[in-house]
Amino acid sequence: MKKILLCLLAAAWLASCNSEKDKTAGEADAKTGGETASSATPADLPYTALYSSDFTEDVSDADLKMVLMSYKDWETGNMTGLGNVMADSVQLDGNDGRSRKMTNADLMKEWSMYRDSLSSINIRMHAWQKMYAADKKEPHVVVWYTEIDTYKDGRVDSADYHDINGIKDGKINWYSSYKRGYKK
Repeated sequence: MKKILLCLLAAAWLASCNSEKDKTAGEADAKTGGETASSATPADLPYTALYSSDFTEDVSDADLKMVLMSYKDWETGNMTGLGNVMADSVQLDGNDGRSRKMTNADLMKEWSMYRDSLSSINIRMHAWQKMYAADKKEPHVVVWYTEIDTYKDGRVDSADYHDINGIKDGKINWYSSYKRGYKK
């Protein structure tokens, strides 16, 4: 009998929590004109975004495909294809901490030298997200993946990556990469 009473009390408590949550959500809708909490930005956030906090998914499927093909080109060693989707000038924020602006030719020379040291690359693409900074009018494609590099001397190295690909006029003009290596 005590167990049943305890279960009923717990259920009543949970029901009261849900009805209070519904009441709070209803009051918020009345105050915001029907906006949900996820679409309204609270005024009391501890930070203001320096770049933007106004993102949508308004990035074309063609731009998404172009970015994903750049990874396939890297994986297969198609440096011409990769070079064709990079802008004439690219802001590169590397996972080694260096930040620099490079011409397409210099970038392809650097990346080709590294790619030539590898016998194979295997990319396992975990996820991607289209992100359009509405206030800046700038599209981005963010990707998360694992890359397994096999060097010509037989060494194998793998890491997880999180990259941001900025797009302008159908080309990648900003590439920022973050790497989490595996402990040896």
